[in-house]
Amino acid sequence: MTPQQDPQIPDFDAVLAAAGRIKGHAHRTPVMRSRQADEAFGAQLFFKCENLQRAGAFKFRGAFNALSRFDAAQRRAGVVAFSSGNHGQAIALSARLLGMPATVVMPKDAPPAKVAATEGYGARVVLFDRFTEDREQIGRRLAEEQGLTLVSPFDHTDVIAGQGTAALELIEEVGPLDALFMPLGGGGLLAGSALVLGALAPQCRLYGVEPEAGNDGQQSLRAGHVVWIDVPRTIADGAQTPHIGERNFAIIRHAVSDILTASDAQLVEAMRFFAARMKLLVEPTGCLGFAGAQGLKETLRGQRVGVLLSGGNVDLRRFCELVAG
Repeated sequence: MTPQQDPQIPDFDAVLAAAGRIKGHAHRTPVMRSRQADEAFGAQLFFKCENLQRAGAFKFRGAFNALSRFDAAQRRAGVVAFSSGNHGQAIALSARLLGMPATVVMPKDAPPAKVAATEGYGARVVLFDRFTEDREQIGRRLAEEQGLTLVSPFDHTDVIAGQGTAALELIEEVGPLDALFMPLGGGGLLAGSALVLGALAPQCRLYGVEPEAGNDGQQSLRAGHVVWIDVPRTIADGAQTPHIGERNFAIIRHAVSDILTASDAQLVEAMRFFAARMKLLVEPTGCLGFAGAQGLKETLRGQRVGVLLSGGNVDLRRFCELVAG
């Protein structure tokens, strides 16, 4: 499934090693069911609730795995990351737990709750304009000037392996699935999950779901190479990425059944469903997988379907505005 000749691209063994490192630090999040969802789909749906993960999203898995592998010199100097919010919170919390300083580059329009949480965990936040400045360039500059270690939110070997542990837990708990749907931003979660399915459930179809306004992953899959786009304007702030990571795409292009899209309106409807029917607070990005599954509802009848809810970090005022609108 993956180009094994490239040591920068993880394999399933790397996911298993990550599971060992994060054990006792990351939550083993619950898998929830919904009778109403099952009846609407005519299928069995299994919701992996990473909105209940530490720091509020699956990102803690990859962040802690990556930082736990730092040597003594790297820990003394500290880490720098760029993030729309969830990776930043995960890096900040992981750094605090491991006793190292952290700097996080975040967009000025990031949800206030995500900025506040990142600072609350002890990280220094550097703000930028996501539509006019390059966050990756800022992160590299800070790393070079201050001797920090840069940890990408998605295009990083240890991050990919760590994110894959969410799918590993899902398969371990519920057994083989016929299809698995999840959000797609930079591709760390999708790539890590692909490694798991390739080893444990090769018959399972894997779908990444992007915001309709930012379908760079879908374009990349069709073109056969990574396609860059302008930063999309969408309520799914966790997936406002201009491109998939190169390492991730090397895995994804050979592993996914398709990459789908969902509109902001569909994400709001999914947020309402989770809040009203399952009593779950799920951020817009976290709803992408379910929205994508709804688009293929007729093809899923009679099947066992996994849906990964990636995060629950949404400003409560903004959440109320969206679901009440």
